[in-house]
Amino acid sequence: MTRNLPKAELHVHLEGTATPDLVRRLARRNGMATPDGLFRDDGTFAWDGFLDFLKTYDAAAATIRTEEDYRDVTYEYLVACAAEGAIYVEVMSSPDHAAQAGLSYQGHVEGIARGIEDARAETGMEGRCIVTCVRHFGVERALEVARLTARHPHPLVTGFGMGGDEAGYPPAQFAEVYRIAREEAGLACTTHAGEWGPPEQIRKALELPVTRLGHGVRSVEDPALVEEIAARGIVLEVCPTSNVATGIYDGYAAHPLPTLMAAGVKVTLNSDDPPYFATTIGREYEIASREFGLSDELLLGLTRTALEAAFVDEGTRARLLERLAAE
Repeated sequence: MTRNLPKAELHVHLEGTATPDLVRRLARRNGMATPDGLFRDDGTFAWDGFLDFLKTYDAAAATIRTEEDYRDVTYEYLVACAAEGAIYVEVMSSPDHAAQAGLSYQGHVEGIARGIEDARAETGMEGRCIVTCVRHFGVERALEVARLTARHPHPLVTGFGMGGDEAGYPPAQFAEVYRIAREEAGLACTTHAGEWGPPEQIRKALELPVTRLGHGVRSVEDPALVEEIAARGIVLEVCPTSNVATGIYDGYAAHPLPTLMAAGVKVTLNSDDPPYFATTIGREYEIASREFGLSDELLLGLTRTALEAAFVDEGTRARLLERLAAE
């Protein structure tokens, strides 16, 4: 059992952490009716295939509308992670989702920050926020998101990332976006790459000022690329259950996490959108133990990798590593 092992998570979409129960509560609070077909008979989210997943995700995320909503989503997720042994979690959040609900960037960030602070006060765990832009919303909107991070800095917003359609929006289009995030906002950077996109998309993503890649698992299709990722110390935010649930791999036996580890690539374990895939960060550690045969020692090594790659100041990193060593 891995329940008592200290854990860390670097790749989880905040809007995608809201459980069906929380989505229902937020809908009632905001006077909304949840769409027909959003839930299965057993109460879980209903989706079939990746495109349908995106539709369900957006419908559920639309119930998150206010600063208080973002506080509650953040707080409930981090407290649940702490109960499974997590000592550090980074949540990715999209100002675009908040803007669609009429919430300002500042209100969006303040809600998340209060959730992080309240969870820390209750559990002792640490959290940070990665602001993300969405490729398929276009370069101009991504530029605005990056500029917002520079105009409105917050100590708990420490990273910048990008999600969305890999194939239609190559990374080079977003070079200026990442320049603003890195140089003007002073944020550490990651980007989704190599989830649905082929190895070439990963190569292009590595031209951005990133130290981590969201997913990155399809690098395994190009041994030279794997060698480059290992040599550069790029950290992969790997989400095994997500990759299986969305059909990228047929099952855990086909998942390349063990191969990447054997090649010297730095990897971490993550839940991505946990209630949609019937997982948690704790379950990802259990799966890595059961399906990939990782020992407790190797699992603790993945936690250490995550803390060493975390988007935090060095004092916080040192305290987290000390806590890891003590537990």
